[in-house]
Amino acid sequence: MLTHYRVPPSTDISASDLQSFFDNKVAGVRAATADADPPSFTPALVVCVLRLFSAVTPADVVASVKALPDKQCAFDPLPTWLLKKCVGVISPFLCQLFNWSLEHGSVPSSFKCAYITPLLKKADLDPADVKSYRPISNLSVVSKLLERLVSSELVKYLKDNDLLPDLQSAYRAMHSTETAVLKVLADILLALDSGDLAMLTLLDLSAAFDSVDHDTLLNRLQVLRSWRAGAELVRIIFVWLCSTRTHIGGLFYTVSAVLYGVSQGSVLGPILWTPLTCCSW
Repeated sequence: MLTHYRVPPSTDISASDLQSFFDNKVAGVRAATADADPPSFTPALVVCVLRLFSAVTPADVVASVKALPDKQCAFDPLPTWLLKKCVGVISPFLCQLFNWSLEHGSVPSSFKCAYITPLLKKADLDPADVKSYRPISNLSVVSKLLERLVSSELVKYLKDNDLLPDLQSAYRAMHSTETAVLKVLADILLALDSGDLAMLTLLDLSAAFDSVDHDTLLNRLQVLRSWRAGAELVRIIFVWLCSTRTHIGGLFYTVSAVLYGVSQGSVLGPILWTPLTCCSW
């Protein structure tokens, strides 16, 4: 993915500063866990099979476009409002493009171009400190349409085969942080009502999305029986993961390889992260 960094206004932070910080942060996290045991997975049932993507229809494209939020990347040459206005005319062409990508496991190079907007983690943090930011990817609306089609297929597979934990709230329809908090609160109240003590342990994963190992994820999809993924599925995800990053600040830019992680701000990124951490394999 070709990604362009937008430097925060009114600061002395350069694109190179942001690139170095995020690259070094991920390298540090990985170095701290380098001596950990190799990942292991519990295979799913043999009947859990996802070999091919379902064919996309023009009606699917129209429905996906209408469901898009109005917000978009400022650098996107196709405004969302314009796409929605003419989707009835161009949906057959988008349908053909998407089906070709899904069939051959290939993604157009323009779909892998994103602008990175570093956002402050909290409003009271120092805007002149690179540690105060998290990188958010802004991708083209057409690229995210294709991501939505792929992610909906993966989520449907996980749901139909009962591969998600019953209590998982992330990346599931009708679930949110509210459902997670309600479950925790209910468990605490039940324990107290029974005369027991309640203790809450919280775990925060540092750079969770940015430090995803591509080899581990692809091995999870391709080799293990739990996904029984077809070649096209693995290939199209591989194309999304293996990319080049360009950091731009003013008239200056730097280029580096994206060796790890999934894009925060993408549609498919969180879904790809799920099978490594949350799925009840």
